[in-house]
Amino acid sequence: MSIKRPPVPTSSGKWPVTITYLEMTERPTHASLASPAAPHAIIRAENPTVSFYRYLYDTVGRDWAWTDRKVISDDELKDIISSSSIEIFVLYIKGVPAGFAELNFTNLPDVVDLAYFGIMPEFIGMRLGPYLLDWAIEEAWQKDPARVTVNTCTLDHHKALPMYQRFGFQPIRRREIEIDPVVID
Repeated sequence: MSIKRPPVPTSSGKWPVTITYLEMTERPTHASLASPAAPHAIIRAENPTVSFYRYLYDTVGRDWAWTDRKVISDDELKDIISSSSIEIFVLYIKGVPAGFAELNFTNLPDVVDLAYFGIMPEFIGMRLGPYLLDWAIEEAWQKDPARVTVNTCTLDHHKALPMYQRFGFQPIRRREIEIDPVVID
């Protein structure tokens, strides 16, 4: 595990993390972003295997200390990702997974949550994040929710929060927590 910017541990040995919760209450009106020049596709992974999902989650989240889905059993994860209210979309560039977006429709018609979103390390810096985010936001609004939500934290890529805000998400609250870095390994 190689965290890009490991935080300074607290006296308890845990990492301090600030989570920012954001929402969008109106569908964006800007023109969609241009598609990547490389051959690409965004494909819904319908009932993905646990191993494929863990590959996506672990690869995208490796450098950002993603832990939530690491600490649950395969059976629990299978129940989540096979739910009819969860949709997982994978961005492929030249046939290779480059990122994914997971939309949670559980709380419709009120909320669609962009539960997980990220780009594979090898594809960061190629402007795929904004493209996939724009696509995922449009997909979320297809269900006509009252709002779309997402959260990010201080362990995520330093451009994550500004990007969400640039696309129209507004912070609605912040929460301070500590995580145990042992869980990450």
